[in-house]
Amino acid sequence: MISESDIANRIRPARMGDVRDIHALLQFYARKGLLLGRSISSLYDHLRDFVVYEDRGVQGVCSLHISWEDLAEIRSLAVEEKYQGRGVGEALVRACLREAGRLEIGRVFTLTYQSPFFRKLGFVEIEHRELPHKVWSDCLNCPQFPDCDEDAMLWTGDKG
Repeated sequence: MISESDIANRIRPARMGDVRDIHALLQFYARKGLLLGRSISSLYDHLRDFVVYEDRGVQGVCSLHISWEDLAEIRSLAVEEKYQGRGVGEALVRACLREAGRLEIGRVFTLTYQSPFFRKLGFVEIEHRELPHKVWSDCLNCPQFPDCDEDAMLWTGDKG
């Protein structure tokens, strides 16, 4: 079993050399319909949004994408299957929430199929219509739009 401190010590900001591994991990889950895939170009464009969990390569990834003045999104959360259930995903999300706090962003949302996981981290369910800026950006390009079946969830304050 990996300790919490071992996990925390393996989380770091993404680097240029991680892009191909991040892409492969995200595409694996995108093919399963569990998240939206990202192009290599998009990953390079938004590399500063990402943190990774590294243990002999990138085994987990998460990003904090700033959407508006006081609103950011947790997205592209993916953990290699053999590392799931060990606290890696939770640690990645908490790292992003700490970054949101550092940036003085008080509200962080996610669109997810994993509501219980995010509820455990202090997120609460909200209506999709509460995210107007999201609808006019990424959602327009989503194959699920306008019939999104993901749960919209919001985190406010320092619970991470």
